[in-house]
Amino acid sequence: MARNGDTKAERDKEERIRETGQLELEGTGSHIHLLSIIGEIEGHENLSGSTKTTKYEHILPKLAEIEDNKDIEGVLVLINTVGGDVSCGLALAEMIASLSKPTVSLVIGDSHSIGVPLAVATDYSFIVPTGTMMVHPVRMTGLVIGAVQTYDYFEMIQDRILSFVSGHANISYERLKGLMLNTEMMTKDLGTVLVGEDAVKEGLINEAGGIREALGKLKSMIETQG
Repeated sequence: MARNGDTKAERDKEERIRETGQLELEGTGSHIHLLSIIGEIEGHENLSGSTKTTKYEHILPKLAEIEDNKDIEGVLVLINTVGGDVSCGLALAEMIASLSKPTVSLVIGDSHSIGVPLAVATDYSFIVPTGTMMVHPVRMTGLVIGAVQTYDYFEMIQDRILSFVSGHANISYERLKGLMLNTEMMTKDLGTVLVGEDAVKEGLINEAGGIREALGKLKSMIETQG
């Protein structure tokens, strides 16, 4: 709710944060766009109104606007997601990776499933000590036809994810696939959960740290590029 004395710019800023989790950071000289990817990645189908989501149709045009805006010098991506629509999440990751502006990601909670490509899509990545990353095979909901073509399709999707992540992080395709198909960690599922420094040791994330380190790194990248 708007307060007495609020300017239109302030109200618009609050509305943008509430609706899209986005904000312009200009307090230290650098013009940085803050992008939040939280909850579940909503794609081609709408989720229930009670589900916290990141809508990819909101983020895609914003990323295009960031690339076209000469005033924006860098992008900080905050990530706390359980995953979601694989196709749309990968599309967002590809868009982030193709930005010409310096980009830094910070995993502040969870970066599960399709959240992994989103975390590694930036030029540099951080994870807080208690943050987690979950690597697991592609899951499908609804009716699935048990045919060879169906399994081939699953394999193709997984290959796209493995190729993207290994191409943007310091981990090999084979090691990443091994983590994805791990049978020893989860009793009822395949996959691996990496906490904080474990994600750094595996090469998925560049460094452990928080908002101070992430902003500091981004500002230094902006200065170097400038």
